[in-house]
Amino acid sequence: MQLVSGGELFDRIVEKGFYTEKDASQLIKQILDAVKYLHDMGIVHRDLKPENLLYYSLDEDSKIMISDFGLSKIEGSGSVMSTACGTPGYVAPEVLAQKPYSKAVDCWSIGVIAYILLCGYPPFYDENDAKLFEQILKAEYEFDSPYWDDISDSAKDFIQHLMEKDPNKRYTCDQALQHPWIAGDTALDKNIHESVSEQIRKNFAKSRWKQAFNATAVVRHMRKLQLGTSQEGPGQTTPTSPCHGNLLVPGDNHGSLSNSCQDRCSQKTPENNSLAYNTHHCPQSNRV
Repeated sequence: MQLVSGGELFDRIVEKGFYTEKDASQLIKQILDAVKYLHDMGIVHRDLKPENLLYYSLDEDSKIMISDFGLSKIEGSGSVMSTACGTPGYVAPEVLAQKPYSKAVDCWSIGVIAYILLCGYPPFYDENDAKLFEQILKAEYEFDSPYWDDISDSAKDFIQHLMEKDPNKRYTCDQALQHPWIAGDTALDKNIHESVSEQIRKNFAKSRWKQAFNATAVVRHMRKLQLGTSQEGPGQTTPTSPCHGNLLVPGDNHGSLSNSCQDRCSQKTPENNSLAYNTHHCPQSNRV
């Protein structure tokens, strides 16, 4: 286990005075390199989000670390991945649809992270959880003006390939690393710090995205959504602990999430073979 003292990704961006599309591109490259390594090892993280991306130290050129492997899974370890787990807003459509899924779910999450890094707000949001899930299931998101006016078409194309509804058409980490926005010079060098940091403060300071959720309530929500009968209003998924939220779906007799971050991160999912690792570092880039 390693001590990671550099703080969260969002905090570092907000504190910076200069932040560009190139900076975002190089951050995403670090994440892609690390997740590609995990995927090559047969490991699917299943809960990638900015809160799990931490700087190793306070140094300006500190590397990024991926943390919280409590929901990770070894792919092909004797069972099909179908457990709905992750964090609302970052989970792939096939997870919410409760279909068998693959490591492509991590690539979707990276697309969501890239989207946020370029505008400061999430691609999917609604106070009503059923409506939020419906947006994700349909992959309905926009590049809204004026927030995306100064962002390159290459960046938008990159995101669209990762946030592709069909997991069979979605970019893999290898493909994403070869995209011009990552491997080429299409990422713009214009300072977008003011607009991005303002939106991060506005959308994530007290965000429901950081809350833990009652797994049973989420299961009920998704089942009602599948039946087209969900009438629950905002806030029906209830906070249960101070740790970051998950959509871990246990069996009907498993109860809700643990009230302890330590317990949750060490418990195994119903599929078994979840990993107990705590951090994995992202290969360091030249900037950020």
